[in-house]
Amino acid sequence: MDLTEVRKVVSRIKATLFKNSNNYSIGMLKSHFRGSGLQFKEHQVYALGDEVRFIDWKLLAKTATPYIKTFEEERNVEITVVIDGSPTMYNGVDGTSKLQAALELTCLLYILARETSDQVHVLFIADKVINIPSKSGEEGIAIFISTLVKNGILDSEGKIIIKQDFPEMLEDKKKMGQVLKHMGRQRELVVLSDFNDFLDKESLHRVMFQKKIHLFKLISPLDEAQSLPFLLYSKESPGKSKGAHRVFNLKRSDEELTTNKRIKNLRIENRYLEEFIKEML
Repeated sequence: MDLTEVRKVVSRIKATLFKNSNNYSIGMLKSHFRGSGLQFKEHQVYALGDEVRFIDWKLLAKTATPYIKTFEEERNVEITVVIDGSPTMYNGVDGTSKLQAALELTCLLYILARETSDQVHVLFIADKVINIPSKSGEEGIAIFISTLVKNGILDSEGKIIIKQDFPEMLEDKKKMGQVLKHMGRQRELVVLSDFNDFLDKESLHRVMFQKKIHLFKLISPLDEAQSLPFLLYSKESPGKSKGAHRVFNLKRSDEELTTNKRIKNLRIENRYLEEFIKEML
């Protein structure tokens, strides 16, 4: 995939998915991902209704004119997006998989980060960790896409490659290590997963209530089915002949996980980009 093809994919993504990334969504990013603090911007003449506590009393004494100090937020926030690449993320509805939704949400963050002078760093976790360096805007999306193409996640047109065989996923301990490794004062973590086979319950509890970790559960209709009248074709089934059919239970039976308010649900049959923005406000 050369640079020209990458640019075509980026342009298509922006045109079809993110034309509504307006001031509303940019405000979401600013309000939810906090900068490191405030820095002085300039003096302004005091006007009725301004905060008295921001009056510069020393300047008032020198000039006999009341001025207030104004400030702006120090940004340079690094948003680390952890994408779950486990097999159940390839399930979906109407041609949209949970993994595709996760990739689109990541691209949205790249675009918004450009407007807020922040950076997006991506960890794609499956059988290995694909570490994509911090960038923003179109440049970030281009590197994101080309890296996933090189690693066999996307094809040359930027579409997800549906695998016939999945290699063994990383152990929960190693996944947890990656999450903890990228927690820091200037970092915000966004986890995009269906939590079917991502972290065990104990590991989730270790990170669930960290203020700078934002957990989003991507849900397809299959995940919420009360019963599973689905036959999925399996290349090889333990104890069965090759090519046999069997019923797979793809739901995680953890009531606490599904009802915990720290984990925000995004249903991919809905407008999940808009729901993501609403959940972040």
